[in-house]
Amino acid sequence: MVSNMGNGTFVKSAFKPKTKTGGRPLRLPFDVPLLLIVAILLVFGLLMVYSSSWDASILMGQEPTYIFGRQVLWVILGIIGATILSLVDYHRYEKFLIFIMIACISLLVIVLIINDVRFNSSRALLGGSIQPAELAKVVTILYLSFWLYKRQDDLKDINIGLFPLGVILGLIGGLIFIQPDISASATILMLGIMLFFLAGGDWKQIILVAAVILLAGGGLVAATPTGSVRISDYLSGLKNPIEGSYHIRRTFEAIIKGGVFGVGIGQADTKFTGLPLPHTDSIFAVVAEETGLIGAIIIIILFCLLLWRGFVIANRAPDQLGSLLAYGLTGWIALEALMNIAVIVGLFPFTGNALPFISAGGSSMISSLAAIGIVMNIARCSVKQETSERSQTSAVVDLRGRDRRRRVPRGNRHTSP
Repeated sequence: MVSNMGNGTFVKSAFKPKTKTGGRPLRLPFDVPLLLIVAILLVFGLLMVYSSSWDASILMGQEPTYIFGRQVLWVILGIIGATILSLVDYHRYEKFLIFIMIACISLLVIVLIINDVRFNSSRALLGGSIQPAELAKVVTILYLSFWLYKRQDDLKDINIGLFPLGVILGLIGGLIFIQPDISASATILMLGIMLFFLAGGDWKQIILVAAVILLAGGGLVAATPTGSVRISDYLSGLKNPIEGSYHIRRTFEAIIKGGVFGVGIGQADTKFTGLPLPHTDSIFAVVAEETGLIGAIIIIILFCLLLWRGFVIANRAPDQLGSLLAYGLTGWIALEALMNIAVIVGLFPFTGNALPFISAGGSSMISSLAAIGIVMNIARCSVKQETSERSQTSAVVDLRGRDRRRRVPRGNRHTSP
């Protein structure tokens, strides 16, 4: 900025707005919209866990705020982990990926060996504190993203693409299925198909895989006691909600009581009168009762915005690997939310999926925040790449400008005699 001193002298002012090269505004090295969406979900989730876990904590023989205190701890640990992952270049995972996958498979096998049965299934370690199936979802997305990225030119070859993919998904999904955790195994299979499609897999192969999964998976689910009961209850509930499972009848009761505006935070009574798992699987029913239809819709909108923002980051990713990771991780979080909400409103058979960032549970919280940390790093790498490209472009333009300024005016040039 130049100012007149009154005596014909002009000086440059030291005060001028700080911008990027070329006058462009400074861009932050992380995705602000995604950060705000996750922060809102976390705060709301802690509020709902505090409201819905008093009775469960007392039944465990602990203080009324025991579950809430543990959830705060998981959130803090998850945020620390997400922050670290957001600073680590996602390309560096490749050298450790095989060891991470082996550790994940080992944990799934250990779960089956220990066989700590809770709620008619064996899914957890350390007294229910760790559920390897939740960690396996993130690890599977990471492994498949790198695996598909390396083989993107050969995916149309069944022997290179489809068969090895089926072995990977079958191994992970099978270990989870026999716990039994039908919803988690189905989630992994759906994510595998989605990533295969995004990586450039052949449509015919995708349709073939989907058909095999529907036929074989449907038969296996119907053959298991847990699966057959859930399907029977689901079909009965579709015909007449009163004939649905006890769990779904209680969630409907909570939703109806909530109405449009809800009964108020902490004022719901269904969570104290028999609603199964009000602080984990059924927490969306508590949300609907205490905040009403308005609060439930806001939560759905937030997850839609999270999905949108993740896809924006995927489209801006520096390479296809980053794109696959961003699509897979945000798609997984949105799928978990969709399945949980669909179960609560009776649109899907009971699955046992947690509501990301809101349901109480350490494994789900750590895994979800780890996924967000990786997506944040992809956004960070995108900003670095754009900044580098702009700097190079600006440097070229600036040099050309200097060349023009250094040209000697035609009138001052010496002419030859």
